[in-house]
Amino acid sequence: MKVKHIAAAAAAVVCLAATACSAATTSADPTSGAPTAGYPVTIRNCGKEYTFKEAPKRVVVMNGGSVAEVSALLELGLGDRIVANAQSYGASEVPGRAAAIAKLPTGDIKLNDMMDIPREAMIGLAPDFVISTYNGGFRAEAGFATREDLAAVGANTYAPESSCGEVSTVSGTPSIEDSYTLLRDLGRIFGVSEKAEKVIADSKNEIADIQAKVGNLPKKKAMLIIPGMAMGSEFSSVGGTAIWNDIMAKAGVDNVFATASDQMFANPSREQVAKADVEVLVVVDYMSEDPDADAAKLFGEFPQWDAAKKKSYVVLSDSIYLGPSNDIAVDKIAHVAHEEAF
Repeated sequence: MKVKHIAAAAAAVVCLAATACSAATTSADPTSGAPTAGYPVTIRNCGKEYTFKEAPKRVVVMNGGSVAEVSALLELGLGDRIVANAQSYGASEVPGRAAAIAKLPTGDIKLNDMMDIPREAMIGLAPDFVISTYNGGFRAEAGFATREDLAAVGANTYAPESSCGEVSTVSGTPSIEDSYTLLRDLGRIFGVSEKAEKVIADSKNEIADIQAKVGNLPKKKAMLIIPGMAMGSEFSSVGGTAIWNDIMAKAGVDNVFATASDQMFANPSREQVAKADVEVLVVVDYMSEDPDADAAKLFGEFPQWDAAKKKSYVVLSDSIYLGPSNDIAVDKIAHVAHEEAF
């Protein structure tokens, strides 16, 4: 989780979608002269083109408050390419995922105040591919290595297209398709498109099966909250506009605060939360000691909710964000919201 830690938390959690396009040709292996299938690969990203003569071998994954990118690399079997990873969430719906991320090399880097990799440390890692969760991860004024800095040392760069700022070609509402785009982009860059397409197909099939069960049922109303993400006001981490709305919709649920803001977080008042028609509570585990206790506390504060009366809630972590596991979130939400269908 495209998910920045506390001070970096709110800004970075925003980076949860990705889109880019690529084209592939065939080149020769420089050592043997034999064709290297699929290369060079050219990716257009954030308004510029980047050409990969071969699959990256020294990958650095910046934090940006996300685990989408590192999770996608692991899902595609590319963990051995990572020489330094700054992404961590501490929890996952995928068995073994959090432990696998924790075991990745960090490059022994002293992170900056944004909990990310500063310029000199980045250059010292000698990467050939650097992934940021947003284009701001390459800003010189923030103390990061720029795309030009990295190109000068032989490293290509990538950020989700929807997080490219003014040069983004992506428009519209964040959706699960953004996760599929991220997988496809990495599949092309690393020459594992077949694997990427299988992950995508499996996800689509799982979601289609769930929608076949709940698609014709009346949609339940839900509120999503990240209790462990303190950003000032009491309900500043209540979900607004983000990929989770598409995830919830596919599970037969509507986010009651989806239209309250065009930002990732709705930030409603206590009065608005009290008046909300909440039939299902979605609790996102972000460094919480006890997310079940978080749900119980909210139910105690708002006993008028149908969710409180029925103790109807689900705890999620990385699957609710951009990444390779959105189908798990769809499944878990659907089972709680429409248990009669399963």
